[in-house]
Amino acid sequence: MNQKHLLRFIKRTLRQNANEIVTVKNGVPVTLKTVFEDMKLDAYDLNVDILDVHADRNTFHRFDRFNAKYNPVGESGLREVFLKTDNYMNGTYFANIIKEVIADLAENKYTYLEPRISIYCKNKNEWSKLATWALHNDGHSPHLRWLVQVPRLYDIYRIKKLLKNFQEFLSNLFDPLFEVSINPTANPDLHKFLTQLIGFDSVDDESKPENPNLTETMKPPQEWDDEENPPYTYYLYYMYANMSVLNKLRKEQGLNTFVFRPHCGEAGPAYHLNAGFLLSQNISHGLMLRKTPAQQYLYYLSQIFIAMSPLSNNSLFLRYHRNPMPDYFARGLPVTLSTDDPLQFHFTREPLMEEYSIAAQAWKLSQCDMCELARNSVLQSGFPHEMKQYWLGQDYMQEGPAGNDITRTNVPNVRVAFRYDTLLDELDMLFHAHED
Repeated sequence: MNQKHLLRFIKRTLRQNANEIVTVKNGVPVTLKTVFEDMKLDAYDLNVDILDVHADRNTFHRFDRFNAKYNPVGESGLREVFLKTDNYMNGTYFANIIKEVIADLAENKYTYLEPRISIYCKNKNEWSKLATWALHNDGHSPHLRWLVQVPRLYDIYRIKKLLKNFQEFLSNLFDPLFEVSINPTANPDLHKFLTQLIGFDSVDDESKPENPNLTETMKPPQEWDDEENPPYTYYLYYMYANMSVLNKLRKEQGLNTFVFRPHCGEAGPAYHLNAGFLLSQNISHGLMLRKTPAQQYLYYLSQIFIAMSPLSNNSLFLRYHRNPMPDYFARGLPVTLSTDDPLQFHFTREPLMEEYSIAAQAWKLSQCDMCELARNSVLQSGFPHEMKQYWLGQDYMQEGPAGNDITRTNVPNVRVAFRYDTLLDELDMLFHAHED
């Protein structure tokens, strides 16, 4: 949702449910009205400025301030009440907001959503609670598929003695999934929720300092009991390894499988992109590819999709005019435009339209360019095969112009043929270079 949507929802809830108990402090039930009275606020006083959830110039290169913006009115208590699935009210308010977003999607008709929802890996019950929240609150829609994001916060949990080693972190993430894949009746809610889940994301501030030296003698997860956080590539490898086994199991069981789509190359060192290249189906952001032409060429040759969010990057790591998206697009990398945290970076009820309209104006994109970006977004999405056939044509999986139905995509065959022939020429040049 955007900030005005959240503001309207909070004000309406405060007027209609003021006496509802929303949390417990020191063993004493606390109503929503009391929460706001403690902050010396009422529904009439609230406005967008006081809510203060929109990114500004102070968040640039400050990931801590970016995270703090998720606290409405700067109060973590309000984040707990309105934006969490696991709270005193079992995430009722957050579910109601999601339902309103789903209603907007149905009304808009042509916008589809892949929202991230967090599994923190503190314990194994998180999956069950999340599935129960999603199903009991009717959090499904033809316009929506979930992605689970896993924050790289092992070091914080270890310092707080919540985990003994990194293997516990991985076990909390994957053990419930293996169990329900083998025996769906063990947790019917989780089994149903996983049919609406398309994959996993790995998130955090990539610019955090870390030890980049991965060696053969590095501790395995069961022995990693340090308070130091494992490197980015360590996280990605063990998530990928577990996902590979899980996907093979689920495929044998006739169940849906998952993709790995991490935040990669938004900031930090370029070797993060090596891990993304080797381990992920596609990535988000990929800004650091602009500094490493060889890596950029590998991503092009492999046609790894990159979901880019220039408005988000503009507030966090890279000013809009320096964003490499138009360069990637011109060179033939399969990029697409995506929103990232509409609550913080967008103003209207159609945040994806903001991304496309601003990109078209700033980079002078043609209608053909816009349609190609939209086609790329459908191709890289996690929506079902039948839905992609409906939007792109029956033969969309074929390469080159044979897979393009211009009546559905509005992308001319000559554009698709140019992309395809150029890629084949590059691959042909590489594979036959030794013959010259």
